[in-house]
Amino acid sequence: MSLPPTRWELAGEGNRGYGEHFAERVARGDDVDGEARLADALVPRGARILDVGSGMGRVAAALAARGHDVVATEPDPELRAQSQATYAGLEVLPHEALALDPEQVGGFDLVVVVGNVFIYLGEGTERAVLARLRDLLAPGGRVLAGFHLSAVKTGSRTYPPDEFVADVAAAGLRVVHRFGSYELHEPNDEYAVWVLARD
Repeated sequence: MSLPPTRWELAGEGNRGYGEHFAERVARGDDVDGEARLADALVPRGARILDVGSGMGRVAAALAARGHDVVATEPDPELRAQSQATYAGLEVLPHEALALDPEQVGGFDLVVVVGNVFIYLGEGTERAVLARLRDLLAPGGRVLAGFHLSAVKTGSRTYPPDEFVADVAAAGLRVVHRFGSYELHEPNDEYAVWVLARD
């Protein structure tokens, strides 16, 4: 199946600072586990978790360290290489969301899609991606998503909350919670953290 290019791919060299930024933060010993702490709180110990667009691996590695069965997937070869160099024990599949087959890798208690993945998806693929994430869930499973609501990153899109909620509903999911941060601040106009479940 031929997939449309993602906005991340189209941005090319314009997005290379992402991996460098987080490598520097990890090297300094900064706290970069906010997403992982919330994901960990949403599931029991030993949960099966999928990290879509795992980037340089920091969230997936933190969840694995907390005792979860984690599958990471990152289509960008440079970020996969950085992930292997930073977290040697973390296996990362080279797939984007629409290339994941629910019959082969499904049954997740939680699917994590953070780090602005949603505003870098291929144009017009948002509902298809949400439907695929739905199909990857185990019964009772949920999706944790987080992204900037406006196009503040190179090559990204603006994704207003009402449009995202409409896409969620069209994909057979529903919004369980919306927050303004991974520390559960109230919703704001800059960043949104969503917990989704099957409708």
